[in-house]
Amino acid sequence: MFGPFASQHQKARRLASDWLELAEKVHHYRRDVLSDSDKNAIQTTAGGVRTLLKDKADTAKLKLGVESLEAVLRRTGGQHYPKSTLVENVEFFLVAAIVILGLRAFYIQPFKIPTNSMWPSYNGMTGQVYAQKADEPGPAGRLVNFIAQGASARRLDAPETGEVLLPLGVADGRGVVSYSQVPGRSWLVFPDKLREYGVFVGNRIVTFKVPLDFDMDWVFRDTYFPGDKRSFGEIASEKLARGELVEGTVNTAHGPERIRLLRTGRMVRAGERMLSFDILTGDQLFVDRASYHFVRPKTGDGFVFRTGNIPDLKTDQYYIKRLIGVPGDRIEVREPKILRNGEPITDVAAIRRNGDREGNYAGYFNGRPDTRYPKAMLFAGQEITVPPDGYLAMGDNSGNSLDGRYWGFVPSADIVGRPLMIYYPFTKRWGPAP
Repeated sequence: MFGPFASQHQKARRLASDWLELAEKVHHYRRDVLSDSDKNAIQTTAGGVRTLLKDKADTAKLKLGVESLEAVLRRTGGQHYPKSTLVENVEFFLVAAIVILGLRAFYIQPFKIPTNSMWPSYNGMTGQVYAQKADEPGPAGRLVNFIAQGASARRLDAPETGEVLLPLGVADGRGVVSYSQVPGRSWLVFPDKLREYGVFVGNRIVTFKVPLDFDMDWVFRDTYFPGDKRSFGEIASEKLARGELVEGTVNTAHGPERIRLLRTGRMVRAGERMLSFDILTGDQLFVDRASYHFVRPKTGDGFVFRTGNIPDLKTDQYYIKRLIGVPGDRIEVREPKILRNGEPITDVAAIRRNGDREGNYAGYFNGRPDTRYPKAMLFAGQEITVPPDGYLAMGDNSGNSLDGRYWGFVPSADIVGRPLMIYYPFTKRWGPAP
């Protein structure tokens, strides 16, 4: 045993091992400035202590051996003697940091899935909705969920009695319910951008904030329209067509503004829970940065790349999508399938399941004209050819993915690697990357 429960003999052996490590350091670090006699003294005395350890000598002999070695190192150790715990720890962490940075730069890189463009193969941040207050986890459950899934809670109570109403209209197209982009902090420290939503009840509004990449529409659907598996956009469109909305006025920094409020049909009393959910962190992966230096990317790979040389994205970030086409491939989307060189892709499980709309896979969709993306392509009936120095990447969640259909091809120089495994959160998804 070690630590406070170790015997005197065990402590003596541990002390002897520590002094042998210091002797090796002094010999290797100072051999060019030490005299031959000093080098011989270090090696001879250290060899004696090493023999005592090997022969399992008693405590008294070990102490004598250590005292002899300490005397030699006091004379020859220079700045390495006396041994400093602080210096030892600093050296350890510096070496560890160098190793970690080297591994990250050339071999293995951690990567967090920010959005749900690759769902259900990889999860971005998702919402766990609680239909009733009684379903919510208690303090112990919240702690377990935080450790296992990175869960953070949002709980909203009605300020007065009335129907829950959702404001519609987002300028940048990221969702159906309107929000404001506001400054905030992640982990209470780092500057970040957040979405701020407002939910109306009667004549009052309740605001709350979520991460910028969080898909709040899923939470609204599962809270106010449980059991309906259509997208929230489809549900909202149907209700708008039936005239299920209320028009109102809100005061903004620019003065009063007219807004449209979607009726949810959910009536709540003052003080009653009106919205309750946890934000679960996105899948966190280890990405293999090395193998693409030796083998070419192939269709169906999970595909991590940088966006700095994709002009229409106007950002330099890491993205993950599914590799759909390599140089020379002819690609066409015939909803819900993808055709490669005139044939459906069937040898890649995720692409085949998507094309068959199996399970949670919703199929592939054609590109849509978008004034923000002049390079948009893969419209219905259009076949494109992947250029010699480019790759075509698409999200598995095609209906909710900003991908190569809109901004074009990934330059080969910007390929980073392919996912190896999901290392967090600790759910049934933990393990090799699909």
